[in-house]
Amino acid sequence: MELIEVQTIVNAPLERVWECFNQSQHILGWNFASDDWHCPKAESDFRVGGKFCNTMAAKDGSFSFDFWGIYREIMPHQKLVFSLGEDLGESRWVEVHFEDVVDGVRVLERFVPEDQNAAEMQKQGWQMILNNFKAYCEQYQD
Repeated sequence: MELIEVQTIVNAPLERVWECFNQSQHILGWNFASDDWHCPKAESDFRVGGKFCNTMAAKDGSFSFDFWGIYREIMPHQKLVFSLGEDLGESRWVEVHFEDVVDGVRVLERFVPEDQNAAEMQKQGWQMILNNFKAYCEQYQD
């Protein structure tokens, strides 16, 4: 199965990008694909073997789901690897790379797609969430 890849360049320091990507209080501010959705809950045991669980929900209350996984590898300010979907008997992997570049920090996500939605639809959704992350991170002030 071919991996899906999305990326962005965040105009912010690497430490802030890492913090905004991994801390629950920040995940609440960006982990959704469109303005009619939100992330009302984000919990994380940020360590190898630890679990995270983020709730994505329609603001009108019509639908919600938990996006959860287990951290498999953490290389601070460089790389995250986590698995998804283990409650369904399938294991999907996500790798997130953080790289200092001239214009900021490149955030590159590669993931194994699920088999219920078209790959292009998954790519668009993940890219929209990553775009929200970029906007949130660039606006965040310590």
